[in-house]
Amino acid sequence: MRNSRQVKAIFFAVLAAVLYAISAPFSKLMLGKISTTMMAAFLYLGAGLGLFVLGLIQKAAGKADREQPLTKKELPYTVGMVVLDIAAPIFLMLGLTRTTAANASLLNNFEIVATALIALVVFKEAISKRLWLAIALVTLSSLILSFEDMSSLPFSYGSVFVLLACVCWGFENNCTRMLSSKNPLEIVVIKGFGSGLGSLAIAFMVGETLPALLYIAAALLLGFVAYGLSIYFYIYAQRDLGAAKTSAYYAIAPFVGAGLSLLVFWEKPSWLYITALMIMILGTYFATIDGRPKRKMKKIENTP
Repeated sequence: MRNSRQVKAIFFAVLAAVLYAISAPFSKLMLGKISTTMMAAFLYLGAGLGLFVLGLIQKAAGKADREQPLTKKELPYTVGMVVLDIAAPIFLMLGLTRTTAANASLLNNFEIVATALIALVVFKEAISKRLWLAIALVTLSSLILSFEDMSSLPFSYGSVFVLLACVCWGFENNCTRMLSSKNPLEIVVIKGFGSGLGSLAIAFMVGETLPALLYIAAALLLGFVAYGLSIYFYIYAQRDLGAAKTSAYYAIAPFVGAGLSLLVFWEKPSWLYITALMIMILGTYFATIDGRPKRKMKKIENTP
């Protein structure tokens, strides 16, 4: 029974990664018409709006909602999830103004390590040696995929802001993990509207303007699929896998995104991409065969 739940959770984690990966090539196509912060805002708002409508459809169809709603007890994690999702992009933007895009891309993969370390130290989540090895291999493959040239290596003040963004996302992943026993649809709606409106406010503050309605609609639709449904399945995966292991599976997203980009923009895969993909497959294997202590995991699952 537990094995079937694990397989289902792994499927949800991979599905979440694949759906999120769709955002990379299609966002790139629209970024010429929509500014960056405004784009992030509409992606989050699309997630919240799409899942809200989905919830209304479920109620109209008379489908019973067996999921537990969020309560005041989860309020600190709920607020933390939204605030961290707003803060992380701000730190990332500050970093991008002070360092190269290559360096930011390289350091952005620290999110995987940050999520695992925070899960271990702060939330007392059990992490086995195999899972640490899987995380290390996933991180290495991501670094290889991100590496362009020697200019990616220098450290700068901008790098500090990028690392802060990764730490924020690491905490945000763990906050979401603490809410994973509750209604995923409700979580995504709150996350989408909260982070989306926050990002929209920041976009207006920095002087960005609204794009044409057609591009707004396209961004909202992309947000529903690539953010809303992705986060929805990600939360389900965290119930049985935990924050660290789900993060390891979710790390295949850059490779799926890169693969889609190869098709959309007719680019040929480099030897670095192929090498990183092989290492990623090995890391995914170790994450799959990982066996964590059941007692400690049970204790975590009962934590609100």
